[in-house]
Amino acid sequence: MDASHPFPKMANLSLNLAVIVEDPETKIQRFARVKIPDSLPRFVTMTDWEDGEAANLIWRGMPLEQVIARNLKTLFPGMNLVAHYLFRITRDGDFPIKEAEADDLLLAIEQEISKRRVDGFVCRVEMDPSMPTVLREQLAKDLGVKPEDVFEIEGLMNLKDLFFFASLPVPDLKYPDWTPLIPPRIKSALALHAGGSDERDTRGLFEEIRHGDILVHHPYESFGSSVEAFISEAADDPDVVAIKMTLYRTSGDSPIIKALIRAALNQKQVAVLVEVLARFDEANNIVWAKKLEQAGVHVVYGVVGLKTHTKTTLVVRREGDGLRRYIHVGTGNYNSKTSNLYTDLGLFTCNETFGSDLTHLFNYLTGYSRQNAYEKLLVAPLTLRSGMVSLIQREMNVARAGGDARVMAKMNSLTDIDMINLLYEASQAGVKIDLIIRGVCCLIPQRPGISENINVVSIVGRYLEHSRIYYFHNGGQEELYIGSADWMTRNACR
Repeated sequence: MDASHPFPKMANLSLNLAVIVEDPETKIQRFARVKIPDSLPRFVTMTDWEDGEAANLIWRGMPLEQVIARNLKTLFPGMNLVAHYLFRITRDGDFPIKEAEADDLLLAIEQEISKRRVDGFVCRVEMDPSMPTVLREQLAKDLGVKPEDVFEIEGLMNLKDLFFFASLPVPDLKYPDWTPLIPPRIKSALALHAGGSDERDTRGLFEEIRHGDILVHHPYESFGSSVEAFISEAADDPDVVAIKMTLYRTSGDSPIIKALIRAALNQKQVAVLVEVLARFDEANNIVWAKKLEQAGVHVVYGVVGLKTHTKTTLVVRREGDGLRRYIHVGTGNYNSKTSNLYTDLGLFTCNETFGSDLTHLFNYLTGYSRQNAYEKLLVAPLTLRSGMVSLIQREMNVARAGGDARVMAKMNSLTDIDMINLLYEASQAGVKIDLIIRGVCCLIPQRPGISENINVVSIVGRYLEHSRIYYFHNGGQEELYIGSADWMTRNACR
């Protein structure tokens, strides 16, 4: 970099080598940047096979940046190589879109997506701890970051590349394959085609739901034979008149999208809220939104000023002289791929109260309804915070009266300060609180006089714990809630 070679724009999450070279004649030192190419595997491998058996595989290799570093002379012939240091940048991924002012939201998002990789401001720089202070300060200045946004990283950067090792053929080091089970009640409603075909005719699923609610637990129980079968049946059932659904993230070759398109072609009223602001899935969701629109599906893109994170489906079916509503409420995305990797719950019901609540919710999401009261649902930003606060305060009242009071909550992250302070208050009132937090937890348990009645654990295992479950003892009249909301200010408690 010099007067004729200005500081380059660096891509988000790119790995780079900061190289110092010296002219052997003038002894002038210059700074150069070498980008570690994304188009090549991160690890350069040399593998030895013993007796041709995968079990005897010996893996040898090294990170690509080390291979490049050892061969820098081929990039700078005739120059003296003084030193090299690894660094990595992270750019902000948020969009500066004002939805209310966008004439065409999809077009505006598509334009911003193209800029995200190199135009978002740099919010973090990871650097080799051995990088000299002068070079570090110059690099931070050129990237426009503050000293507190610079982090020293010992060892490997960009740890997601370690997924490479999961692809190695060493079955003894991996979990055995798991085939999701079909829940017994759903299995009884599925009739396999003659001749052993894997295709299923699911005409009995609505009838089974009428016999009682069904709770499914993915990936232990099949997503395809429950959620996807439910939507597929609705698409083909001549008595179904309407399907309404929220889509936050879905898989690339989604059977659900295909079923919704088929439903529209079958002359059913299909309304889908596609959240085009689902971070890093915007481009994928825009593609699906356009395909749905082309098939005649009524597509909306969320509520202005909010991100729609709920995972719900409403099916309206003509039965006898009236209509019956069937619903699915889940904790996870309608995504075939992640349903095999994330633990999630889903509830199927035709309970009339739930159906009424969900009808009001979809009227709010797809139109101009000002519904702000629900009987069974807690909906952010309208009733979720006040509802959760009320449920915790009820346990506090029981505890103060000498009763057995308990709260259990499982979520991705707990960061909302007001909710944390309320949990501290509940602990001091005598409420026993168990929290299962997968990710960030800003509450400190077991502090004398503050949180000694609070226990926090994190489950890290084969599957990513994704379900949000909230339990309140309620004097023995237990209440349970499932959904997509964490106790985070940004999404659950506004």
